[in-house]
Amino acid sequence: MQVKFLGAAREVTGSCFVLASGNSRFAVDCGMHQGAQEVEQRNHNMDIYDAPSLDFMLLTHAHIDHCGLLPALVKAGFKGRIYCTLPTVDLLEIMLRDSAHIQEMEAEWASKKKARHGRFNKEVPLYTGLDVDRTLSLVNAVEYNEEFAPCEGVSVLYKDAGHILGSAIIEIRAGLNDSGQAKLVFSGDLGRPNQLLMRDPSRSEVADFLFLESTYGNRDHKDEDQSREELLQAIDYSYQSGEKVIIPAFALERTQEVLYSLYLLHQEGRLPRDMPLFLDSPLAIRATQVFSKHYRYFDAQTREIFQSGKDPLSLPNLRLAQSAQDSMNINSYNGPAIIISASGMANAGRIKHHLRHNIWKKGASIVFVGFQAQGTTGRKIVDGAESIRILGEELAVKARVFTINGFSAHAGQSQILKWVSGFYNPEMKIFLVHGEYENQSALAEKIREQLGYEVHIPEYLEECFLKPDRGYDARKPAREKQKEVNWDYVISELDEKINSLRLHEADLSAMSPEDQLKLRDDLLDLSSGISRVIAGIDSRDNSR
Repeated sequence: MQVKFLGAAREVTGSCFVLASGNSRFAVDCGMHQGAQEVEQRNHNMDIYDAPSLDFMLLTHAHIDHCGLLPALVKAGFKGRIYCTLPTVDLLEIMLRDSAHIQEMEAEWASKKKARHGRFNKEVPLYTGLDVDRTLSLVNAVEYNEEFAPCEGVSVLYKDAGHILGSAIIEIRAGLNDSGQAKLVFSGDLGRPNQLLMRDPSRSEVADFLFLESTYGNRDHKDEDQSREELLQAIDYSYQSGEKVIIPAFALERTQEVLYSLYLLHQEGRLPRDMPLFLDSPLAIRATQVFSKHYRYFDAQTREIFQSGKDPLSLPNLRLAQSAQDSMNINSYNGPAIIISASGMANAGRIKHHLRHNIWKKGASIVFVGFQAQGTTGRKIVDGAESIRILGEELAVKARVFTINGFSAHAGQSQILKWVSGFYNPEMKIFLVHGEYENQSALAEKIREQLGYEVHIPEYLEECFLKPDRGYDARKPAREKQKEVNWDYVISELDEKINSLRLHEADLSAMSPEDQLKLRDDLLDLSSGISRVIAGIDSRDNSR
């Protein structure tokens, strides 16, 4: 059997593992790459998936980094069945339709931008709503703990991963060429024990090969109670200052867990009763409705609340912002408020507008409740940036920043180790996926020391050939030649723009004072950016 890692290899997005066994070729997940521009460019390289030759798809859950490229795969020729749990079917529809809308809007915006520069070839979206329709027609629902055979020679069992609604650990039995069968276990994104809403992750006891997530492989989370106290601290801080609490949150799961936490604080009488809570994300609003619909998949405590006629995902002061106008009105609201908005990494969506209006204000709070990938706006803020560029404007970071990892839907290091300790075959091989390399290395060392398993950390596009004796051969991807930057071209372009600006000095002076001041500020922002680049170069030279 052959496994190729097309994503979530030394990174936390783009999850996709293509397996070839006998005459069948299939994949676990097909997620979107997110983060730095170079990483997101991978979304446009669909040839490596060889979509027409894939027989079926096994989906662990509906987060966009696990399902977001499915319509692109269908567009590229995939016609097989897509298997996932019943709640994931409903969540998949809203997640993919929202993603398609974003792809279409971004392509339209890019086309208009090109047209303004005299280039009229239109940008083509990664996929459209029609591609989503075709994708959803291929989806088949499965239940937890009911084994099925998607093709001859392959059997599959879904177990509850406890990560988000409908998330799954996938156990696969498949042939290793002509040498019998092997059992592969894909952890998917593994949830935390005692997490709000979710049941604890199911156990797996036997595997020949384990593909294990490692998002938080280097650290543990704070407990739920401590996280709620920190959230309350952020609320109290901004309430006393008369400012807003901004919570960038993923529309799926994280928003619902934060709502549940606020519900519990409200029940305890600890939330300010005159402080409105705005949920500013149409996608999060729809996802919350799906969560309420499928409450039977939650833990016993949550099911009991729903069955009593109460809704732990709603509060008396909750206001839903559906339209763009609703969203804009929030920033006109005077007084303290809590704003939950997407995206969770603050690199897209309505959250950018709320940050622009509040991040520079002392007394405001920015509360991060999820993982922040390298290259994202959220990661830069969490890492202590003194200023941040949002919507074309360089803003000082004066708001108080809270990072509350206790709300994470991922297991922490010790919880991952405890889950892995439930396996009892010592010859099992472990492949660490879905994690940044530094975190993976820390987890690999712990696994080797405490549990004695052999651990491998695959690279992007690496292929591994699995053997009947639980061994494997790894084929590293060919190294791409690093592209050199043509600095002469870059600097010449800047010189040309400056010279052009000098030629228009009289036109600038003829503008209204208001327009002149705005253009002056824009140009000074650019000048500040160039100054930071030069300062960075000087600093490197001085350190040599």
